[in-house]
Amino acid sequence: MIPGMNPRQMRQAMKRMGIRQEEIDAKEVIIKLEDKEIVISNPSVSKVNMMGQETYQVIGEESVREIDSTPEINEDDVKTVMEQTGASEEKAKKAIEECKGDLAEAILKLKKD
Repeated sequence: MIPGMNPRQMRQAMKRMGIRQEEIDAKEVIIKLEDKEIVISNPSVSKVNMMGQETYQVIGEESVREIDSTPEINEDDVKTVMEQTGASEEKAKKAIEECKGDLAEAILKLKKD
């Protein structure tokens, strides 16, 4: 805010410049990164449109959550890899884990070995 300018004057000035601001009633904002999530609790979220370009302004309490990147491996996946490659259950599970749950990649990996 500009010091000495009341909120009504600020909204009018923004309107003249082609800037529209809209408050969003958000409960939580989550920003997903490769290995973690940034969580903003009790957020105050504003959507600002300036000459067709939309941006979001987020204010709140930040916390970080680590993401468990270990894939969930079920019996059917292991059996599929074992049938396709002739590998043992142990090798099939290890290949699936190394390929982050991608069965096709795990099968190709075991066929190369």
